[in-house]
Amino acid sequence: MRRIFHKVLIALCLSPILGSLPASVAFDRVNGEGFASRSPVLASRGMAATSQPLATQIALDILKRGGSAVDAAIAANAAQGLMEPTGCGIGGDLFALVWSAKDKKLYGLNASGRSPLSLPFEYFANNGHNKIPSYGPLPVSVPGAVSGWFQLHQRFGQLPMDEILAPAIDYAEQGFPVTQLVAYYWNRSVPRLQSYPGFRETFMPNGRAPQEGEVFRNPRLAKTYRRIAKGGRDAFYKGDIAREIAAYVKNQGGFLSYEDMTAHRSEWVEPVSTNYRGYDLWELPPNGQGIAALQILNILEGYDLAAMGRNSAGYLHLFAEAKKLAFEDRANYYADPAFNRLPVQQLISKEYATERRKLINLESASKRYDAGNLALRHGDTIYLTVADEDGNMVSLIQSNYRGMGSGMTPGELGFILQDRGEMFSLKEGHYNQYQPGKRPFHTIIPAFVTKDGKPLMSFGVMGGPTQPQMHAQIMINMIDFGLNVQEAGDAPRILHSGSSQPTDERMLEGGYLSLEDGFPLETRRKLVQMGHQLRFESGPYGGYQAILRDEEQGVYWGASESRKDGQVAGY
Repeated sequence: MRRIFHKVLIALCLSPILGSLPASVAFDRVNGEGFASRSPVLASRGMAATSQPLATQIALDILKRGGSAVDAAIAANAAQGLMEPTGCGIGGDLFALVWSAKDKKLYGLNASGRSPLSLPFEYFANNGHNKIPSYGPLPVSVPGAVSGWFQLHQRFGQLPMDEILAPAIDYAEQGFPVTQLVAYYWNRSVPRLQSYPGFRETFMPNGRAPQEGEVFRNPRLAKTYRRIAKGGRDAFYKGDIAREIAAYVKNQGGFLSYEDMTAHRSEWVEPVSTNYRGYDLWELPPNGQGIAALQILNILEGYDLAAMGRNSAGYLHLFAEAKKLAFEDRANYYADPAFNRLPVQQLISKEYATERRKLINLESASKRYDAGNLALRHGDTIYLTVADEDGNMVSLIQSNYRGMGSGMTPGELGFILQDRGEMFSLKEGHYNQYQPGKRPFHTIIPAFVTKDGKPLMSFGVMGGPTQPQMHAQIMINMIDFGLNVQEAGDAPRILHSGSSQPTDERMLEGGYLSLEDGFPLETRRKLVQMGHQLRFESGPYGGYQAILRDEEQGVYWGASESRKDGQVAGY
């Protein structure tokens, strides 16, 4: 394994689409894998990787001013809330993993908000809802991101918050050019959200969404950021901002109240891990889905994937089946631990993986699995990671859930409230059943890797249920297939969809596989013969950022996602 990581450091059927798929995706590079979009970025003092180049530069500026990795991450996240409202903002939630070089310890933060205390479970059935709506006031839960900023800053910050938020405030007032993918998703959101009060006034200057390259300003958000910079956490949760949010939601027929805002708290939680071939992958426990990646890796550890090969039908088949197994447990057991005794340690144990592995047929795809008998894709997101000169590393993910969120755009505040409450189950007795004051199941998950108790890599992959699948694939690409930190993200990805969900949907026909361009025709043909349904899809494969630490040399190796607008940079 040391040698491998040394290399790291240095319902369409198959037949109608086979003819249109290229045999591989290649870049004209003199070395490295043919699918790699670029070489890793190297720097020794500090590094940032985000899905918005201007946010990456802001993070580096904060580091150069003496800010910590956490200061830079907050500054970048604030900028992305302005520049990528299609995936994040202070109307949403936040999760983070932080490696403290001083403490030699990994910390976990759950900054997700809860459902309204005044909204009873019976309301939905009494008003004809068999699921929680995707948009409008009903899926709105308390936004936890600002609380997360201040929790992180209190423990790990160096610079004052007004200095950290200053770059985002300046861009909000002066404007910034909208990038390609953000413009695409922004325009796609308009038909769904433009009818909600406040949305057009804030996000549709001149009566339409901005196009790629157009300069956008958000003076409303600038004012809100100034209030937060001056008044701190309480300005958002106990001051006029909270009152404005509550009044707006009430006027739209919703239930989120001032009392819900004042009662909010974020929580430091203990990360959990599994060891995969000598490397520890760390995730946050539920209410997120991070442990699904651990379950997938535990199951796959029983097979010689390196001998099978990265493009083989055998590997892809096993990956899909392991994912199906993990997602059955995800659908049944992942929920707010404050309302349930969750069997987390059982789910991520090697013994449990051994039993679940026995259910896989090596020759054919399963139509369905049941969740383990234990005693006890529509979201959009931003992921960023920052590392500083002292060796501190931050893995941070933040989201409004469904693209630009619920559409609820309160008054003059300049941001949209999340629709994460859609992720509750309305099945009575379900672990993830809707209850007042409860945190919904979450898809956004940061990740971190250690080796022999030392920090190795901070990484994440955006994209709803894509995320745990891609966390596992990044690990497999690097450890089993010997790819470097950039190649591991650029490699063609496998995505299985159609599993059972924590929102009551059940997998009965095996779901389907989507494969990015680059997998051979023979592999696709073999997978169909094994009973997998294949579909051609463009765009659902997630967005990756990573920073890997070579402690011996004191060098950071960074990677950014070729499928997004992002950038990794260091100094």
